[in-house]
Amino acid sequence: MEARAYLRNARISPRKVSIVLDLIRNKPADLALSVLELTPKAASPMVSKLLKSAMANAENNHNMSKDNLYVAECFVTPGPIMKRIMPRAQGRAYRILKRTSHITVVLKEKE
Repeated sequence: MEARAYLRNARISPRKVSIVLDLIRNKPADLALSVLELTPKAASPMVSKLLKSAMANAENNHNMSKDNLYVAECFVTPGPIMKRIMPRAQGRAYRILKRTSHITVVLKEKE
């Protein structure tokens, strides 16, 4: 049995999120939450909230024990990119890419 939680269109680059997700992969859920609380990265609060949501899904929807949960999978995929224009010298225009992310967290029970 597994419990999932998704965060779609988060306004943060996937590259920044993947650094945080690498810290919690294959760890027990309560330890992963502790790690996220102490990690000074921009993605940490988002991933922490998502992990809490996955834990609640596991407990309430799938009747899983929250003491036996661990982060089985966590990954990020790029979302839609917002394209903006920044004026530059001599009438040129540079493109600014504002990237978004789709974050997924999957929890499973230890056997």
